[in-house]
Amino acid sequence: MNDIECATDFAWLPKVELHCHIEGTMRPATVVDLAVANDIELPTRDVESLFQYEDLTGFLDVFWLVQSVLATPDDWERLAFESMIDGAAHGLRYREAFFTPARHLAAGQDLGEIIAALDRGLDMAERITRARCALILDFDRDFGAAAADAHMTELVSLKRAGRPGTERVIGIGMDSTELGVDPMSFVSAYSQAPEAGLRRTAHQGENSGADAIRAAVDGLGCERIDHGISIFEDPELVRRFADEQIPLTVCPNANVRINPGVVADLGDHVFPIMRDADLLATLNTDDPALVGLDLDQEYALCAETFGYDTGDMVAIALDAACASWLDDCDASVLMVEIKAAAAGAARAAADARSAAEARPLMPLSA
Repeated sequence: MNDIECATDFAWLPKVELHCHIEGTMRPATVVDLAVANDIELPTRDVESLFQYEDLTGFLDVFWLVQSVLATPDDWERLAFESMIDGAAHGLRYREAFFTPARHLAAGQDLGEIIAALDRGLDMAERITRARCALILDFDRDFGAAAADAHMTELVSLKRAGRPGTERVIGIGMDSTELGVDPMSFVSAYSQAPEAGLRRTAHQGENSGADAIRAAVDGLGCERIDHGISIFEDPELVRRFADEQIPLTVCPNANVRINPGVVADLGDHVFPIMRDADLLATLNTDDPALVGLDLDQEYALCAETFGYDTGDMVAIALDAACASWLDDCDASVLMVEIKAAAAGAARAAADARSAAEARPLMPLSA
């Protein structure tokens, strides 16, 4: 999917991304570099075929392979730096990025060192670009509730001690396998979040039903849901999400690419139905490097497939700012920037039309 071409270009539109795994932004060439440096065997060093998979199981294998090359703090720092440089090149202005360190912590890495390294890389990128990034610690369901509880306890301790970079960690979430996992088994970890000033989200509704979405909100206190595509199983829950404007961070192209058994084609995705139902549904890439597209392409492909015009896409970008965990002042500043860019794009389009209409017709040759 790296050769995606779109007729519509939204590079001019400042964008907010709320569902992006920082490990899933790693450049294929960086995977190879770090694997060589850390003496890790890869199935291939051909960067063009490194991220090939057929379904969710294959995707998770690739994701875990990418995670495996992050062996040192310098590796995490490089990942964070390149992630924001690449995102900013496609209109990213603000991102709340997941990182999932369970495998690394189990292998003996230190959570404080990982967070500090991510912070250093992001800080360097922020100085070069105009983009900003906050972090969300994601629990890996595969490692179970006890590991999540331990990681949460450690995170809270690090934040209270004022360890470097911990101010950038603003929330918690959980990812990986949804099937057969009761969200409420993670209630102990989630219950520690409010006192620590951490926001809460969870991946639900991609491979789980609407009941799991409800449990995440009511039982775990989640303030938004990542994916949420099964929500229409429960009409009452849809009405509640619309009334309360509980955000959904949706990744349409990633759903098609990673999980074709759930969404076979972009035109079949429920995203436009979510928007029509007044749900606060935002557009995100999920794992842009592994999926093979960037945020500009996500916007363009959805606009073309769902019949959205520029006004629709601007509204989606504004909704992403509303759905973010920025404070009201920072969110308002970002929304002003989005509106100003939209006004500028409209003026440029009007000027182009006026110039075309004023251009004299070429006389027909005799």
